[in-house]
Amino acid sequence: MSANTPDPQDQFDQFDDDESEQQLETTSSSRKRLFSKELRCMMYGFGDDQNPYTESVDFLEDLVIEFITETTHRAMEVGRPGRVQVEDIIFLVRKDARKYARVKDLLTMNEELKKARKAFDEVKYAE
Repeated sequence: MSANTPDPQDQFDQFDDDESEQQLETTSSSRKRLFSKELRCMMYGFGDDQNPYTESVDFLEDLVIEFITETTHRAMEVGRPGRVQVEDIIFLVRKDARKYARVKDLLTMNEELKKARKAFDEVKYAE
């Protein structure tokens, strides 16, 4: 007879899952979208429609935010606790050739831009 009666703990867990799903939906839908414009342009550049579905852009943004968050948390654990440094990011992507090459390219470009700005400022003040 006890096999037919549902366990009260199972019923509680069922409601607990429903509440957490609703909380996730409200936080993701009410959250300000930070990268929508850039993601739309990137999606178009990679072959999507010029005006992709908002749901697709939102889903992709959720993935991007999750990736950035996880990478940041991992980087905070690697180097100094609670701080993220460039070397920590390089350490995390060192085994992924594509990510490592992209990080190197971006860092090199950043250095070139700094040098160009410095040279431009020196010429500007010399006149």
